[in-house]
Amino acid sequence: MRQVPRIVVRTFAFGHSGGYTIPPHHHDWNQLIYASSGVMTVRTERGAWVVPPERGVWVPAGVTHSIQMSGAVSIRTLYFAPAFARRRLPRACSVVNVSPLMRELILHATKIGSLDRNVAAHARLIGVMLDQIKTWSEAPLDLTMPRDPRALKAAEILRREPGETGSLDRIARASGASKRTLERRFRAETGMGLGRWRQQLRLLHALRLLAEGEAVTTVALEAGYRSTSAFISMFKKAVGSTPFQYRGAR
Repeated sequence: MRQVPRIVVRTFAFGHSGGYTIPPHHHDWNQLIYASSGVMTVRTERGAWVVPPERGVWVPAGVTHSIQMSGAVSIRTLYFAPAFARRRLPRACSVVNVSPLMRELILHATKIGSLDRNVAAHARLIGVMLDQIKTWSEAPLDLTMPRDPRALKAAEILRREPGETGSLDRIARASGASKRTLERRFRAETGMGLGRWRQQLRLLHALRLLAEGEAVTTVALEAGYRSTSAFISMFKKAVGSTPFQYRGAR
């Protein structure tokens, strides 16, 4: 059995300009990546997770991932020792809503640097963090990639041009499968149908464009919507605020 070290939480703070990409890498420790400004896109071989401000992304130990910045990004990262609290920590990548309390805990821990479980003040801080992690909610800002070769080809076509307004039948023909087959494969492998998958792709693309300072009307067109009102309606339903409110909060 792996022994739990005294230092069970390490921290790291850094910032990057828009357009910068951290190439694929992995860590031996579990990782909570929190963005206080800007938007991150975290990618693994299984999918992508877009992380707006005041959210975080959980990346388990050993998962190879890259991070792309949209807009100037300020990042605070917590690393949790792999042998520590394994039953209380998530086991899969996810975007999570960071509560105001958890935000302050992250910032405070970052100032300390490393947390030693044998130091009483550190142990109390770690305990509150674990309580917060146990109750946090996931944000539906991920996009799982299908594994079927034809479905994967269709997904790549859509990813190259998120705002493409061509019919799904045309996408299906280009991928070498019928639309019905693609629908079945997408539902089985990503949890959503082809049309819903494209809508999610467009939402994540829109979040990145908004972080880069694009006008809402421009974002709507770039995301494949013929009217700004239709885009705003979709955005509010998915994110809980209009693009204007979201940008103001940022």
